[in-house]
Amino acid sequence: MDNLNLIDTFSEFKELKNIDRATMMSVLEDVFRSVLQKQYGTDENFDVIINPDKGDFEIWRNREVVEDKDLTDPNLQISLSEAKKIDTDYEVGEEVSDEVRLVHFGRRAILNLRQNLAARILELEKDNIYTIYKSKVGDIVTGEVYQIWKREILVLDDEGNELLLPKAEQIPSDFFRKGDTIRAVVVRVEMKNNNPQIILSRTSPVFLERLFELEVPEIFDGLITIKKIVRVPGERAKVAVESYDERVDPVGACVGMKGSRIHGIVRELRNENIDVINFTNNLQLYIQRALNPAKISTIKINEEDKRAEVYLKPEEVSLAIGKGGLNIRLASQLTGYEIDVYRDQIEEDDEDVNLDEFSDEIEDWILDELKAIGCDTAKNVLSLSREELIKRTDLEEETIDEVLRIFKTEFE
Repeated sequence: MDNLNLIDTFSEFKELKNIDRATMMSVLEDVFRSVLQKQYGTDENFDVIINPDKGDFEIWRNREVVEDKDLTDPNLQISLSEAKKIDTDYEVGEEVSDEVRLVHFGRRAILNLRQNLAARILELEKDNIYTIYKSKVGDIVTGEVYQIWKREILVLDDEGNELLLPKAEQIPSDFFRKGDTIRAVVVRVEMKNNNPQIILSRTSPVFLERLFELEVPEIFDGLITIKKIVRVPGERAKVAVESYDERVDPVGACVGMKGSRIHGIVRELRNENIDVINFTNNLQLYIQRALNPAKISTIKINEEDKRAEVYLKPEEVSLAIGKGGLNIRLASQLTGYEIDVYRDQIEEDDEDVNLDEFSDEIEDWILDELKAIGCDTAKNVLSLSREELIKRTDLEEETIDEVLRIFKTEFE
């Protein structure tokens, strides 16, 4: 009966996930030994036997048999007459083991033992939650909205652990009610006042990256790599992707048939506008793609200052800048270059000719090379010097001279 009031605590302990048996046994033994030390001054001559599966335990005390007159320490020694009451065969010098019952400790000691055990269990639980979630940083978790405060939302996971989603980590148009299911990424885990604090985020670029991994099997399998993500949560995002397999179109795979794959991500992010861009080491082309949907006439790059001057037709300028300057700001973050937008100086009265119009005189691969440096029209090409064209394309000098001759003839 002495042990019954501890069995509940034992079963709580047994239910703890991811705590190995050795740790559990060690903690339980420590708690019992601390009580024995308080009670008897030492725990060295005690054997503590624990069966956590049954919620049961035994404590045995080992004492040396001495002559009745030589008894000085009743905890370490037992008189011969007392020993013979246990077994008549005992003699001086032998060791007697007898079970110590909890009832001998007194009510207060038993209460302390239970409180200590409960405190150690709580401590282990906290350490366990901290360890589990520390390994989940950067992973998406799903939970239920439990409480909504002004500065944060309290979310409970499947195990009932408390997670926090601060206001700053919520998409501006996020709206949740108590009981709603919520998805977010674990961004931070820290100990605060000896309690694990798990911080979630829906605004982190990592959240968008993980959503892509869930929706696009090619990313999960490593066929497509996300090179960089920049976003203004709830407004717009740009995602640069690259494929290691020539047969896989990275942008097409991420968007899916009729937008089927990206639609779920957009919905999760409260209709955030997501531009998926094919990554390239060709900086001209990369900047051009980053400024999508604007069509660029020419680009001048200053690598030293990490700046790019982009020239566009007047009607394309607002597209390049985007609402509230969002498009150009994200394009700058994505490419790592400060982008300045200028209106094209080509006079609007002059007629320009698209490069594709010259396909009967100039081979397609040459035209593609010119398009790759941001030139879509003949006047775009003519606006660059011969030296610049040689430097920026992989074309032979003779080829460039022939192209320039054809384009000049067109406008004569």
